[in-house]
Amino acid sequence: MTVKKVTWLELFYDLLYVAAVSKASHVLLHVEDETLSLETLGKFVLIFIPIWWAWVGQTLFVNRYGQDIVSHRIFLIIQLFFVLIMTASLSVDFDQTYYSFLTGYLGLRAMTAVQYHYVRSKENGHLRATAHYLGSRFWIGLVISACSLFFDSWVRYAVLYAGIAVDIILPLAGRKILVRTPANTHHLLERFSLFALILLGESVVSILAVLQSSTWTLQSVGFAGLTFVLIIAMWWQYYDNLEKKVDKNVHTAGQTIIYGHLFIFLSLCMLAASIQLLFLNKLHYGLMVNLLFGSVLLYFASTTLVFHVYRHKQHRLGIVHLAVLTAVLVCFYILDMAVHVPDVLIMGEMALFFAVYARITS
Repeated sequence: MTVKKVTWLELFYDLLYVAAVSKASHVLLHVEDETLSLETLGKFVLIFIPIWWAWVGQTLFVNRYGQDIVSHRIFLIIQLFFVLIMTASLSVDFDQTYYSFLTGYLGLRAMTAVQYHYVRSKENGHLRATAHYLGSRFWIGLVISACSLFFDSWVRYAVLYAGIAVDIILPLAGRKILVRTPANTHHLLERFSLFALILLGESVVSILAVLQSSTWTLQSVGFAGLTFVLIIAMWWQYYDNLEKKVDKNVHTAGQTIIYGHLFIFLSLCMLAASIQLLFLNKLHYGLMVNLLFGSVLLYFASTTLVFHVYRHKQHRLGIVHLAVLTAVLVCFYILDMAVHVPDVLIMGEMALFFAVYARITS
């Protein structure tokens, strides 16, 4: 498979999503009476999904058809403007900024659909068929989401996300067509890993928030140090797998990478928020333990799945490895629910788990 390089404009495009990701993550910090409500957790997911899907749409177009030429640059630059509009509109209270958010999101998705129509006339064979399928089908989700303008209250959001859901499902429904024009696995993994790096940066920001929220005591420095070990272990595990264990010449539609990384990205955001909430003791202890371990379990399960599919066969994890890692996590969870464990020790457990995870998998 030809190695496709990530362009500087793609990297700049990702940079604008840093603010969007940060805004989505901060929704999880809205805690009242030591409780993180299901409504707040749901809002975080609903805010994050359009960000992820808008980014995925452009990433996949560039992966199959993108060239570093003037016309493609212009399309991407126009999309950057819509990214700014969407990011500026992200809020816990969507009612106040709904129209500007919808403008940004629909503008991004419409530009991606237009790009597919543009390249369709220049391609032949399977590339043409894939461009036609995606370019024509994406308008279905766009039209449904646009119809949300005619409704108020919760119905508006139901229609908006129904359109987004259709948009997300259509590539899965057309898998037989898309697999004939396989994704460039090397480029796809590089793009998703760069976005993961942005989200790891959110955890680094959480360390800074911990150190700035109090005087530098032995406890705060110890907590920040263990959190740093945790982040390094996560980085080690993810990127060592990416560079050493993954077969980047696999010819697939790339859908395991695409949809699997939604859960990786969600878990990274949740983990970043959990770090701050744990240190500041903003959540009830039981809720805090569930949020933290839930984030780690989601990350563990999703990274295991994604890398398992693309690993060389001799490097795939066995049942014993998975059993050991799951047992470690379960034992820590039972201990923390049975006994009120100090936040520093809990972070130490997480750092140890990811250190073991990195050691086994890399």
